[in-house]
Amino acid sequence: MIKKAITFSVLSLAFLTVFSCKEDALPKPAAQLRLDYPIAEYDHFENECPFSFDINSEAVIKEKTACNFTIDYPKMKATIYLSYKPIQGNIDALLRDAQKLTYEHVIKADQILEQPFVNRDDKVYGMFYTVNGNAATNGQFYVTDSIHHFLDCSVYFYAKPNFDSVMPAASYVKNDMQHIMESLRWK
Repeated sequence: MIKKAITFSVLSLAFLTVFSCKEDALPKPAAQLRLDYPIAEYDHFENECPFSFDINSEAVIKEKTACNFTIDYPKMKATIYLSYKPIQGNIDALLRDAQKLTYEHVIKADQILEQPFVNRDDKVYGMFYTVNGNAATNGQFYVTDSIHHFLDCSVYFYAKPNFDSVMPAASYVKNDMQHIMESLRWK
């Protein structure tokens, strides 16, 4: 009887040893989220408004009111708002409002970079703002011919502002905004 108990114990121990062995658990290496966006291809956009520009073929443009547009990026949950205003002796007020809109984000922004834009041949002058940090917008610009036309533009994401999370999409859309500004022509 004792011999059977010892044999059973040895067999049980052998069984547990063979079938309970697993590889040691190793921690997984840190991973980074990879977001790949298609290379931007642009289409020319023109309608009855006094300006035209190039737009990313992945974006969806909608006219909200006369010469005021939204440019949606459904895959990135972002929208560019483009607003046209005719100049009627109010260029100083329009410039002040555009700059004020940008600097309202200074509370959450880590940095606001200004990049002047000058296209003398087509009389398009303006300022591009890159807003770094957890602000509601990551990019804005305005352009004008200083006499007749004024257009301002900003981008907003449909997510709680977290610069690290939206940075790849923000960079992609910011490049599109710069392309809009650089391709803009007055009629």
